[in-house]
Amino acid sequence: MANDLFGGLGNLGGALGGIMSGLAKSGLAPADDPAMKMFGAQSEVSDLKKQEAEILVEIGRQAFAQNPAAWPQGDKLALIRSNLAEAEGKLNAVKNEQEAAEQAKEAADARGRCPACGHSNPEGVNFCQECGGKLGASFCVSCGAELAAGIRFCGSCGTKQDG
Repeated sequence: MANDLFGGLGNLGGALGGIMSGLAKSGLAPADDPAMKMFGAQSEVSDLKKQEAEILVEIGRQAFAQNPAAWPQGDKLALIRSNLAEAEGKLNAVKNEQEAAEQAKEAADARGRCPACGHSNPEGVNFCQECGGKLGASFCVSCGAELAAGIRFCGSCGTKQDG
């Protein structure tokens, strides 16, 4: 690995190998240049090591699935899987919070948006500043769902409507 110029850089070595190969083919960097040969060989070795690691990982998964009790790392894996499930739960909670915040923002925007012309009006305005149309009665004050005239409770979220 000490001779592998880009071994520690993950996929960068493979990407640079493609670039360098392209340079050689274009004539900008001669293919017989010792540095190009070294780079090409290092890139090939790096790519093959990556392929080998991927296959070994798959073999390990299959072996573990066949007989989990035979592997002393099974307890560590169970703990990691438990922690992973917890982390995924946190991620989902954050995603749900973000979606709720976006929906609340959209609802707030909808409350001030004129149903007649679409103009965005400031909060507390009862009539559109662009066309004079009545505001607030057409959308739920809580979720922003569109309401028919004279509705007292939102059919989407059940919130009592003012007015």
